[in-house]
Amino acid sequence: MAPQTEAVAGNDIAGRLKSLAGLLRFLQLLLGAGIWIALAANRYEGAAHFALLVAVLFWLLTLAALVVGALDKQALVPLAGGEHWPLSNLLLDVAATLLYLAAVAILAHKMEKNAYCMVKQYKYTCLYKAYLTALVFASLTTAAYLVSAAYRIVQRCRGHTPPV
Repeated sequence: MAPQTEAVAGNDIAGRLKSLAGLLRFLQLLLGAGIWIALAANRYEGAAHFALLVAVLFWLLTLAALVVGALDKQALVPLAGGEHWPLSNLLLDVAATLLYLAAVAILAHKMEKNAYCMVKQYKYTCLYKAYLTALVFASLTTAAYLVSAAYRIVQRCRGHTPPV
């Protein structure tokens, strides 16, 4: 038996976006943009490129998943659409959680490595606050993707499919 779609108010775009799955996607986009801005607005180096790559990649994938889900056009997505759409969304959330965990570890290391420049006598550019900000956003984004993955697993076990 095919999974049932979660009941959505009016089964329209606004109803799908106001569902828990839709709100989690919006939260992921906002938090992911925070990482992107915190890193791109500053002179980052080294492994922080990976954290920025993860943020940008999953921001774009999440935006695409949100738009396709909100418009109810999953059948148009090759390989991952149609009946595979719920599994594709779950895999997106799990992959994002795992890669964001790696980005959190990298940003924590970079933040700790730049902690020396927080003294008043330091006159040069200090990346500590940029890495701290990106670390906070990355941690919250990881939590948002983890909650989304858990929600999708619970809904799948109950025989329902989140609308977005």
